Amino acid sequence: MPLPTPSQTVGPFYGYALPFPGGGEIAGAHRPDAITLHGLVYDGAGRPVPDALLETWQAHPDGSLTGRPGSLRRDPVTGGFAGRGTTDFTGFARVATDAAGHWEVRTLPPPPQRPYLSICVFARGLLHHLFTRAYLDPAPHDPLLAAVPAPRRPTLLTTREDDHTYRFDIRLQGEGETVFLDFGA
Repeated sequence: MPLPTPSQTVGPFYGYALPFPGGGEIAGAHRPDAITLHGLVYDGAGRPVPDALLETWQAHPDGSLTGRPGSLRRDPVTGGFAGRGTTDFTGFARVATDAAGHWEVRTLPPPPQRPYLSICVFARGLLHHLFTRAYLDPAPHDPLLAAVPAPRRPTLLTTREDDHTYRFDIRLQGEGETVFLDFGA
């Protein structure tokens, strides 16, 4: 009998093996147009989740969906991860929450035709990961956002903190639960 996979087993596996150095640095600190998206992940009781893992994807600011592969660099001496290359925009990030349930990515602003980051949440107690979106500037013509009942839409919207910083908290269940997307089985 094969061993169970992480999605078949409840446990805090994600924060140990999957994050990599610079996983949240989609855009280097040297980029004046870089933005930061951050927030907390909360469980159903309203407590921060200290061992979740988030992956984000987004379109390039020019609207293209063909992120550059291969930005992850290896240390030539140890063979370990040396972090990301700082010039290639991949549109992908992978970050773990810290002990307080906080996560953060630094990226470039998404394009007006796709004004969101797609987010996948892995966490203890979830047998299957969850998909959502974080809209920075909601487009009135976005069909997915328009299909969400009006009272639930705010759970998909970020809060602008300043010109370069946005907040997006994720509530796994309970009051104010984030809208999660079902892409079918």
